[in-house]
Amino acid sequence: MKRLPVVAIIGRPNVGKSTLFNRILRRRLAVVDDQPGVTRDRLYGLAEWAGREFHLVDTGGFIPDSDDLINRLVREQAEIAISDADLVLFVTDSRVGPTDLDEDIARKLQRSKKPVIVIANKADNESFSYDVSRFYSLGLGEPIDVAANSGYNTGDMLDAVIDKLPETETIDETGKLRIAVVGRPNVGKSSFVNLLCGKTRQIVTDIPGTTRDSIDTEIIADGEKYILIDTAGLRRKSKVKENVEFYTTLRTLRSVERCDVVVLIIEANEGLLHQDIQVLEQVHEFRKAILIAVNKWDLIEDKETNTVRDYEASVKGKIPTFSYIPMIFISALTGQRGVNVLRLCKQIDERQSRRIQTSEMNRFIEETVNRQHPAAVKGKHIKFFYATQTDIKPPTFVLFCNYPKLLQKQYLKYIENRLRETYDLEGVPIRLKIKARESNR
Repeated sequence: MKRLPVVAIIGRPNVGKSTLFNRILRRRLAVVDDQPGVTRDRLYGLAEWAGREFHLVDTGGFIPDSDDLINRLVREQAEIAISDADLVLFVTDSRVGPTDLDEDIARKLQRSKKPVIVIANKADNESFSYDVSRFYSLGLGEPIDVAANSGYNTGDMLDAVIDKLPETETIDETGKLRIAVVGRPNVGKSSFVNLLCGKTRQIVTDIPGTTRDSIDTEIIADGEKYILIDTAGLRRKSKVKENVEFYTTLRTLRSVERCDVVVLIIEANEGLLHQDIQVLEQVHEFRKAILIAVNKWDLIEDKETNTVRDYEASVKGKIPTFSYIPMIFISALTGQRGVNVLRLCKQIDERQSRRIQTSEMNRFIEETVNRQHPAAVKGKHIKFFYATQTDIKPPTFVLFCNYPKLLQKQYLKYIENRLRETYDLEGVPIRLKIKARESNR
């Protein structure tokens, strides 16, 4: 398992941060797996350049239109990026030159000793490119002139990014199940983690995490060892007042990357909110197994026989893409079903670690197609030849057919659903790859 470096794009409003973000994600690779359910306005992506992968985080979407908050928010974002990113892309406007706010951010970056690249954006012609020299005054090294709109010089910029990135870290694989506990502030993550540590009564050790300020706690339950990757104990810095979403995004990204199974804590009375869905989308892009733990279930009054079923239907109605995610109803305060979360995580991990023989996969695809044939397109009939599993965590299946490009998304969804039903893959993401093979006829 590898820990990829994080590159954060910061800067004041209207300098082109989001345009640069989108430009990088369109170059060569950027979004590795752009599946339905991932919002158009997402604020991070997995990028690649010259064979190196890295996480890219855009702060642009976190800035509101309210003028009285902008300066404070930009400064806060600089603080967060300094704390959590491995490299900062400090975006400025070459047409305007360094502003007072630019200089204030630059001073923070200088003190931090964090690797920084100054990006002089909007250098759409030679005169603006020439004026880039003004940004030397920020004291952060040689600025790079780019035009995110047109793509001018972004290749050189990405070369510089790769040069400054730290080496990719290999995360120690201990064989113990690694569980990331994530969620919005104040949903009870700390209480849940404390419950597990207290209930097991066998805390082995606290292990310094690979992310600054994080603690990985090894616990034992039912004779099994687990490692909790705890974002709950990561208190927001006192200076971070408005940028809760940005802060949570960075910390969640770090934790999800390092885990085997994610536990998303939501609050029973609030239900599934927009920020929860954003976390689900992050987890989905990483193709990590996940369950939703509904905390403070003890506060729901007048529960009836169908209360759990109706609540689950209400939540999943908001996230049809993630209908495969199991839910468990807990109370960190009373201890209700706390250890059951660990047991469910273990079951999910066993599911995502399973390998299906090629002969069994071929029987599966034959039965699946016989139940429902893919629609013919312009007189061309799609024929499957064979299928095989190529990886686990997530289970990855390669299907060979004669016309891969003619397969419709709903038919791929049908195959995915059949895989889940047949092989009990609840809580497990599935990756399907369709490849061409010519018919022998």
